[in-house]
Amino acid sequence: MKKLAIVSSHPIQYNAPWFALLNESNIVKPKIFYTWQQSQNDKYDPGFQKVIKWDVPLLLGYEYTFVNNISKDPGTHHFKGLVNPTLNSEIFEWQPDAILVFGWSFDSHLKCIRHFHKKIPILFRGDSTLLDEQGGIKTFLRRLFLKWVYINIDFALYVGSNNKAYFLKHSVKEHQLAYVPHAVDNNRFAEPAHLYEEKALVLKEQLGIHSQDVVLLFAGKLEPKKNPFFLLQLVKKISNPRLKIIFVGDGLLKAPLQKDAAEYGNRVHFLDFQNQQEMPVIYRIADMLVLPSKGPGETWGLALNEAMGCEKAVVASDKAGGAADLIKPGINGLIIRNNDTEELEALLKRALRSKEELNTMGKMSKQIIHQFSYQHIINAICGLMKMIN
Repeated sequence: MKKLAIVSSHPIQYNAPWFALLNESNIVKPKIFYTWQQSQNDKYDPGFQKVIKWDVPLLLGYEYTFVNNISKDPGTHHFKGLVNPTLNSEIFEWQPDAILVFGWSFDSHLKCIRHFHKKIPILFRGDSTLLDEQGGIKTFLRRLFLKWVYINIDFALYVGSNNKAYFLKHSVKEHQLAYVPHAVDNNRFAEPAHLYEEKALVLKEQLGIHSQDVVLLFAGKLEPKKNPFFLLQLVKKISNPRLKIIFVGDGLLKAPLQKDAAEYGNRVHFLDFQNQQEMPVIYRIADMLVLPSKGPGETWGLALNEAMGCEKAVVASDKAGGAADLIKPGINGLIIRNNDTEELEALLKRALRSKEELNTMGKMSKQIIHQFSYQHIINAICGLMKMIN
C-alpha cells in the first residue's frame, strides 16, 4: 500500500469525506498534515462575518495530525498565516511515497514543496484559473513567479477545464496533469429525498411560497465577488409576483441587499447561513440556483455541485471556474456572460407559464453531476499513486 502525505491548511467539509474514502481504498494510505492547528477551535469566517462550526464530521475515518503553527497572525488570509517549522521533519519521519500539497500561497506549504522537490514525488492541488487575468506587467511578473513555483511539482491535480488551462499556461506539461474533479458528497445531497422534500414543503409554507411560484436561490457568502445584486435586477425587470428570490447566507452585503429588496416585499426572502445538514432542504425550496459571480476569485463554485445533486437547474456567470464543466447551456442551465440577463429573463418568463423546462434541466443536472463524484477523485489518485515508484 502506497503512503500519501497530504498537506492541507485545515479540515474542510468538502475534502474530509474523500480523505476517509481514500483511507478505505486498500491502495493508498493517507495521512493529513493540517498546518493551522488553531482551526481545531470554532473560527471566525470573514466572508460570512460569523463564527462557523460545521455540523458534519471532519476528522473521522483517516489519520491526521495538527502541525504546530507559530504564525503571529494564524490563518489562511495571508502568506505568513501558516508557519510550521516542524512540518517537513514530521512528513519525513512518516516516510511517505508521495506528498500532496493543497495550495502554494502559504509559507510552510511552499517550503514543503521546495524541500521535497526531487526527493519525494510532489502532487499539487489548486483550482486557480485565468478568468480574472487583465494583462499588464503585474500579470507578466506573476506568471514568471508561478512558473518557478510549478517547476518544483511532479503532478498537478486539476479540477476542470479552466484550471487545466491555468496549469498549462504556467508551464506544467500535459503528462504532469491528472484530472481529479471538484466534487461534493452527491449521495448526501440526493438522499433521503422524500424527507428533504417534506421539510422543504414546510419551509415553503413558512415563507409563503406557492407551488406555481418560480423560486431562484442564491446560496453563499454575500460579498462583492459573488455579485448577489444581480438577482435583484431580475426581480426589477420581471414584475410577475410569482418570481421569488431567496438569499441564503451572511456577509458584508447582507444589509444593503435587504435595504434594496424592501420594495419587493415578499418576493425576496433572506435566510441566515445554513449548515451542511440543512442545505439539501434549502436547495429543494428552489427551482434554480443562480451564481452570478463577477470575481475575482470564484475559482469553481461548489454550490453548483450541491444544487445539481439536488436535481436543480443551475445558472452561473462565465467568471465561475466550474461553469464550463458543470453547465451544458440549454440542457441543465445557462452560462451568463458580461452580467447579461436577457437569456435568463426569457427562460424565467417561459418558466412562469410552465415549469416543465426547469424540471427537465434539473433532471439533467442530476445525470451530469454523477461525473463529479468522490469516487472519481479516489480512482484518479489511486491510479496516479500506482504509477509512482
